[in-house]
Amino acid sequence: MLARLVAAAVLALAAVVASASAAAAGDDTYPVRWEVGYMTVAPLGVSQKVIAINNQFPGPLLNVTTNWNVRVNVQNNLDEPLLLTWDGIQMRMNSWQDGVAGTNCPIPPGWNWTYQFQLKDQIGSFFYFPSLGLQRAAGGYGPVTVNNRAVVPVPFNQPDGDITLFIGDWYTKSHTELRDMLDDGKDLGIPDGILINAKGPYRYDTTLVPEGLQYEIVGVEPGKTYRFCVHNVGTSTSLNFRIQNHNMRLVEAEGTYTYQQNYTNLDIHVGQSYSFLVTMDQNASTDYYIVASPRFVSSEARWHDVNGVAILQYSNSKGSASGPLPDGPDDFYDKYYSMNQARSIRMNVSSGAARPNPQGSFRYGSINITQTFVLKNESPLRIDGKRRKTINRVSYSPPETPLRLADLHNLTGVYKTDFPTMPSNAPPRMASSVLNASYKGFLEMVFQNNETDVQTYHLDGYSFFVVGMDYGEWTPNSRGSYNKWDAISRSTTQVFPGGWTAVLVSLDNVGIWNIRAEKLDNWYNGQEVYVKVADPLGYNVTEMIAPNNTLYCGLLEHLQKPQIHETSKKSSGHAVARWSTQLLATVSLIVTAVICS
Repeated sequence: MLARLVAAAVLALAAVVASASAAAAGDDTYPVRWEVGYMTVAPLGVSQKVIAINNQFPGPLLNVTTNWNVRVNVQNNLDEPLLLTWDGIQMRMNSWQDGVAGTNCPIPPGWNWTYQFQLKDQIGSFFYFPSLGLQRAAGGYGPVTVNNRAVVPVPFNQPDGDITLFIGDWYTKSHTELRDMLDDGKDLGIPDGILINAKGPYRYDTTLVPEGLQYEIVGVEPGKTYRFCVHNVGTSTSLNFRIQNHNMRLVEAEGTYTYQQNYTNLDIHVGQSYSFLVTMDQNASTDYYIVASPRFVSSEARWHDVNGVAILQYSNSKGSASGPLPDGPDDFYDKYYSMNQARSIRMNVSSGAARPNPQGSFRYGSINITQTFVLKNESPLRIDGKRRKTINRVSYSPPETPLRLADLHNLTGVYKTDFPTMPSNAPPRMASSVLNASYKGFLEMVFQNNETDVQTYHLDGYSFFVVGMDYGEWTPNSRGSYNKWDAISRSTTQVFPGGWTAVLVSLDNVGIWNIRAEKLDNWYNGQEVYVKVADPLGYNVTEMIAPNNTLYCGLLEHLQKPQIHETSKKSSGHAVARWSTQLLATVSLIVTAVICS
């Protein structure tokens, strides 16, 4: 026991020294200050308040490199609490920065708070967004690009430019009005439109699209190749993405380089991100449509009128785009087409990524499963008179005190670790219940979707291997169909209606991590759970200590100190100070271990 404690402390010390060195090096630290507030726009012709960052909607790009330290000082100018979460960023050893209610107290209105984290061993295209109370339905999202280090080659030629596209369904009601609808037990209904980069559709049909809407124009040069990073940041609608007359060569999905193949269109589900290479190889007789259209929706006629349309414009274009939109899948609800697409997305096993060694060198298919969770969602259930969403018939009820803070301060009764790991017919209930997972274990999670629409699930803190998906009920015999060699590793997966998706994950990141439905209405109504991955020797052996700017709330509200507002003139010395505190704590751990011996 002592040997392991000392070894862990030494490893932690090495990590802290490396992090402190990086924080002190100006070119390895990325400090920004963001003012989060409202602005008024009218993407669909109706003026409404949206959440903007530094008066930008979508928000500013974080363009960083593997292993850099990021420092984001956030000023909350909203009229309600705020947290930002970083979809797909793993926050190694550092769930304190995850930006969800289970790990962080929210930033009160008028306050600021600084996120500090390292992009440890990651590359890829991700996004951030506000995680509380349906705020993402009002905006507040923006891109994160994590570039390869120079020593690790990218598995394709350097593109001539990068283009980020945010696609998503959109309501002209405010996020507070949408919350009220859900609180009253109502569905949100058909969205008012689909936005591309926070803009309405190009007027491809004069009977459907009103005059005067701003639309996105993507300017390109003939013969050049661009990397398109596409994120579905909508509320609840799966979208089919396509670019008229252009092939899209898929190269990356949420931090993993993919086996490269061309698609004419691809279904992108809520919360998912992809990168494509697109070559401008057409004759530019006109501009070209960029389309995001709804998938897995009802046959109601109004859905046919809801399309996101932007314009791809060559510098030598000879005219405006006109005529019908390019065809997507034949049927709104062709689930077999979509599943076959999803199965075709595989990992490039020979390419390096964050490290030079090939992505396929981690032989996940040969590791024994040590724990299995089967997580089943079903149609909304009535619990205590309220319409709620559940996993294994439990609807998550967030306590006022974040789970991780409750553990740090040895509080009992804040939550229970009695979340069922298998479906049952138990009476539905609301609870602050958590899944217990074994540190250093190899977890199999099966998402079983017994509803009629697509679900998407996201796991914070990790990437998982999407090893299988099919229709029907999962059984242990389903493991015979798993892809044990080149399954895509990502953090958000779709689960088709009446089907299941199985993922495998190596539990090497200590913390309390959120598993959630990425559809905002389902998430808001309780379709989430936290998984606790704790080192038996204690969190602080393998996890960074709580930051010195920790916010307190709930049962710990009395510990909150008065807010000290930070200005943009402050240097990254605060980051160095934090790493120094961590260094002292780690040295103390080593000394304690030696004394106790």
